Amino acid sequence: MKILLPILALTLPLSAQTTPNPYLSVKLEMKRAIERGNNYLKAQQDKEGFWREAKYPAYTALALTAAMRSPSYEKAEHIDRGYSWLVKQQKDDGGIYGKGLGTYNTATSIVALVSTGDKSYHPTILKARRFLINQQTDWDTKGEADNKYDGGIGYGGSFNHSDMSNTYLSIEALRLSRHIAQDDASGKQPELNWDAAIQFISRTQNLKETNDQPGISNDGSMNYFPGDSKAGHNINPDGSKTLRGYGSMSYAGLLSMIYAELDEKDVRVTSVKKWLAENYTVKENPGLATKEDPALGQQGLFYYYHVMAKGLAAANIDKLTLKDGKKVDWRNDLAGKILTDQREDGSWVNKNSRWWESDPVLVTAYAVLTLEQIYHSIPE
Repeated sequence: MKILLPILALTLPLSAQTTPNPYLSVKLEMKRAIERGNNYLKAQQDKEGFWREAKYPAYTALALTAAMRSPSYEKAEHIDRGYSWLVKQQKDDGGIYGKGLGTYNTATSIVALVSTGDKSYHPTILKARRFLINQQTDWDTKGEADNKYDGGIGYGGSFNHSDMSNTYLSIEALRLSRHIAQDDASGKQPELNWDAAIQFISRTQNLKETNDQPGISNDGSMNYFPGDSKAGHNINPDGSKTLRGYGSMSYAGLLSMIYAELDEKDVRVTSVKKWLAENYTVKENPGLATKEDPALGQQGLFYYYHVMAKGLAAANIDKLTLKDGKKVDWRNDLAGKILTDQREDGSWVNKNSRWWESDPVLVTAYAVLTLEQIYHSIPE
């Protein structure tokens, strides 16, 4: 390789040799910010190996994944201690959780375990996969064979509905671990009902062509679950109400469609991409703010950043074309915003506490993972 590099340089056109890398500076800044963020997280680890709260292994899983994906990753005792604690949280049903929120904690834990590439975790991952697949809902309500929540995945427990967030997180975990399930040595493994999952995803989208549910708009955005949006409703001229989609769920929907292998020309995919481009911003979680309360746009901001980076990278979008035809480099925009918001101790926090984002451990993990996603997705 040392011999080939100068030869390769000589074969490149002069323009390619003299054009500076537009991401060189921001990559260096991101690498430093990631290191600082992971150092902050390391300092927050409990001596037993977990982060923040033992009953929510997702905290630990997010911190571990952030450590594993760092451009500066080095094997470390605190990481090993964290994984040792995490695998011990697996229940007899395969889930990795403490008390409640079984789906969220298990899906996040699978991603952390897969990120190690360590085959010794494969049995744990396969058991956790089976748990997630068993969480896919198939309700019969009042004799109806087709409930609007069917095919999706929810928190489990007392939550009697599926939702887009848990569905996307579960689909992501199942996709990232699929190669393990398909390994001949592990034997035949169960699989998600992907057709049912796609139907549920479609029922969370504001798109009349593919959504059979009432009360939706027709702009391609995504809601939290069929019949409900955390962004509320639009009031139409005739007085009727239609659900208003918002950014984080729209990116979650896009990612779910990609993982479900919908064709990129499918109207559901093109419609949500169009809405995301037309509502592009790194200043807020679009769709949540109202004229009466603009601050609502800060809700779930770092969750939005995280799913935004993953969604645009998975869709192979380098630049977004806005309403006015202007093209924007989302990587530079998003990285710049997050870098600006890092605090002196290396952490991040959202001033809006909705969805646990007043917790610097959770928010720092989201921010670090977002920067890592941007860093690793930069075109060579």
